[in-house]
Amino acid sequence: MNRFYFGNNKAALFFAMALLPSAMAYSQAKKDTVTKEKKIDEVVVIGYGTQRKEAVTGSVATVKGDVLREVPSANVTQALQGRTAGVDISQTSSKPGSTMQIRIRGARSLTGTNDPLIVLDGIPFVGSLGDISSNDIKSIDILKDASATAIYGSRGANGVILVTTNRGSKGQKPRFSYNSFTGVQTLFSRFPMMDGPKLAKLRVDAGNIYGLGTDETLDTNTDWQKLYYKPAMITSHDVGVSGGTEGGNYNVGLSYFKQDALIPIQNYERFALRIGLDQQIGKSFKFGFTTNTNYTVSEGNGVSGAPTLGYSPLANPYNSDGSLKRTMSTASNVDQSWIYIRKTLGNLGDKYVDESKGFSSYNNIYGEVSLPITGLKYRLNVGLDYLTSNSGNYAGVGVFNVNAAAPSSAGKGNNQTYHWTLENLLTYDRTFGKHKINAVALYSAEGNRYISSYMSAKNVPADFFQYYNLGQSPQADISVKPEDQVYQQRGLLSYMGRAMYTYDNKYMITATLRADGASVLAPGNKWHTYPAISLGWNLASESFMQNMKFINQFKLRYGWGQTSNQAVAPYTTLGSLQVTPYNFGSSNTTGVYILTAPNTGLGWEYSKTNNFGVDFGLFNNRITGTVEYYRTKTEKVLADTRLPISGGIDRVTNNIGQIENKGWEVSLNGSIINNPDGFSWDAGINWYANRNQILALSSGTTRDEINNWFVGHNINAIYDYQNIGLWQQGDPYLNILEPGGNVGMIKVLYTGGYNADGTPVRAINTTDRQIIDTAPDWQGGFNMKFSYKNFELSTVGAFQHGGVLISSIYGSSGYLNRLTGRGNNVDVDYWTADNPNVRYPKPGGIMSGDNPKYGSTLAYFDGSYLKLRTITLGYNVKKEFLDDLKLNSFRIYVTVTNPLVLFSPYHKESGMDPEPNSYGNQNQAVNSSLPYNSRQLIIGANNPSTRNYLMGINLSF
Repeated sequence: MNRFYFGNNKAALFFAMALLPSAMAYSQAKKDTVTKEKKIDEVVVIGYGTQRKEAVTGSVATVKGDVLREVPSANVTQALQGRTAGVDISQTSSKPGSTMQIRIRGARSLTGTNDPLIVLDGIPFVGSLGDISSNDIKSIDILKDASATAIYGSRGANGVILVTTNRGSKGQKPRFSYNSFTGVQTLFSRFPMMDGPKLAKLRVDAGNIYGLGTDETLDTNTDWQKLYYKPAMITSHDVGVSGGTEGGNYNVGLSYFKQDALIPIQNYERFALRIGLDQQIGKSFKFGFTTNTNYTVSEGNGVSGAPTLGYSPLANPYNSDGSLKRTMSTASNVDQSWIYIRKTLGNLGDKYVDESKGFSSYNNIYGEVSLPITGLKYRLNVGLDYLTSNSGNYAGVGVFNVNAAAPSSAGKGNNQTYHWTLENLLTYDRTFGKHKINAVALYSAEGNRYISSYMSAKNVPADFFQYYNLGQSPQADISVKPEDQVYQQRGLLSYMGRAMYTYDNKYMITATLRADGASVLAPGNKWHTYPAISLGWNLASESFMQNMKFINQFKLRYGWGQTSNQAVAPYTTLGSLQVTPYNFGSSNTTGVYILTAPNTGLGWEYSKTNNFGVDFGLFNNRITGTVEYYRTKTEKVLADTRLPISGGIDRVTNNIGQIENKGWEVSLNGSIINNPDGFSWDAGINWYANRNQILALSSGTTRDEINNWFVGHNINAIYDYQNIGLWQQGDPYLNILEPGGNVGMIKVLYTGGYNADGTPVRAINTTDRQIIDTAPDWQGGFNMKFSYKNFELSTVGAFQHGGVLISSIYGSSGYLNRLTGRGNNVDVDYWTADNPNVRYPKPGGIMSGDNPKYGSTLAYFDGSYLKLRTITLGYNVKKEFLDDLKLNSFRIYVTVTNPLVLFSPYHKESGMDPEPNSYGNQNQAVNSSLPYNSRQLIIGANNPSTRNYLMGINLSF
């Protein structure tokens, strides 16, 4: 694959601008009176306790809640994007209410989850970050290396995100707050499809393979996207009250969020209630609880804009009398389409529904008692969670079908999750002169039960039944498939001990030992014990550093540790059966066959990590930062192994290989100008590079082409041909390498040999496919905040250099770049005799199926970009006015999201957002032959990205 050019001069300019704050801070700091005693008093949550930041020895990153609230968003994960080095956050869908993918220092597992563990107020959380309102969050602490995550054992194998929520203060009078924003969502950009004249010309250039259909005319130019997408509203309201007595504190809040989609009849609503209470009883006992309860409604999730993008702009959706057509015939009447636009969807009424209603309740209860020995405490944590969702869909007779008599169909599903956690903690915390000791012992148990079912039916008697009474359908049309009925249970039993020792705030050591027993693994392999240790040295506290007044903090850290992963589903060790219908004589019956083989030796997947870090604070801590290098090696990787077809069994799950992640991370924050009465300027930047590669696969093999796994390459590599241009007139090797090929077709790399006369020895075939690594060279984020008196202007952004962006819109899997004139086409600059030096092939040339040969290679772009995610202008009402209104604070602001994209080859060509919006197997016309897998994030014909304009207020009294 060609290495796309990314202007190094632009990258250098950007980093020069990023480093400018450091130089300015240095100049400003020389004017300040700096004292060596100035310390960082920030407290960091490290799991089962807290530490002063200067005493932390593991790799921990902290983002405060007020920083997250600078980005008003539907999902707190969006506000976290670009804030922390080594934490890659990507959207998996742009539908309202969708979750986001989080990867901390790369992916470690081939087939298991790579999602980090989320811990809410000390208890493992089975929901997503999107279930937690940003208004509730006091801080988010991210544990990245094994020495920090080892205390959470196998659950923390992919990193840990600790969420601490706001609490009231003892003796605090009730304080009320109201936070709200509302606004409009607009298209970030239209999909770059051809208009009528361009499609008509394409058909001519393609040799008139397809002509006009019954509903097409050359003087028609329908803008289907205008008929489909529309601006949509988004709104959020959050009210809360917090306070306390002499013996405790409380926090209560209620929030409501609604987001409509640009796509018709699609929306998401969330209602949330939170309650937190801490109460001291006497001098020795303390108890409390936290509850977070959510109710969500999603509608229209099955609606997609993909069909509309392929509609011919030469077709008219209206009859001569102005009424809407139900269907249309295009492309020499080869294609018959149900007309899928905003007005037709809005007119469906009871004929269509697709909705999901969810209820979740996350509950943490604790009791803590101080024991007679000074510094010794016992704490019991209990987590009780319940999640349930009910989904239903119905499409009436002929809906979405060119056949007006097509039978109605409906489906109904439900699932429940019951999750509990029990943790017993014994903590000893004492200071003896210059010696500080903290020790924690843990015994915990965790259980999870999941139940799911789904049934479907056809020929529902009436539209008003929808999916609510499938039993009214004919019994022969009701389907209850065994594979759609699921019952799973899993459990985890754990022991953990951790000791932290600090001497004179100079020398720190932390040692952890944890043992986990997982029910999902094979007998004899259920338990695994792993250690971790980390060291820290505060050089800034040493006597030989006393004369270096500009250094406030300079700490060296080293950590080593092991974590493990039970990344398999329950009952994997037992194998599985697949139900299948078959003919037995003259009758139809149902049987089963072995789908996956049992594995009585299945064990843990585990990782070992080395982490080196430097934390520094300069010029009275006007500049703070961190530099880290890590290397993680994952062994006995859990993955499905394909078995020989002759054995009659498809696959087995094994511990098969090794994966490595290594990289650098740099974070820098500066208070460049600090003048509370005038102009202030704060800035931050983070940069990171992760190198992910497979070191070994099963039985010494070096490649698994079915799963796109190759030794020496990253997990998300692509296996495809390498596009090197187009065949041009006069090329002597065209007929040899591409027999029957044509000038203007895609030219791919040939890797075979050559004859003595220099001619290729064979035609291009599948052995010429290349392994293409998709991971970026480096990436990061930045933020700036300018303040002048009561005004604030802030921005948050992100950047990426290199990597491969996959856009199925341009590739062959989406059927939007066929270059034949059948259906609409992406607006591309294609080859003609008068326009040969372009990227896209000659229309109507040699085909593979219904697409240009090697058309999949057109989907690959340089993934580089620099993007402003948000710009916010805020105003804090003057104190004098607040006093008159008896308010504590009152802020109003306006925000625009996704305002600007720079240095993106994909954005330059398409105008679209260069960030993914789909998984690789979504919204694809062709799935079986994809050169990328479902785990790959791509840009597809999913919901388009939006640019939002919001106005909000923050009020407390």
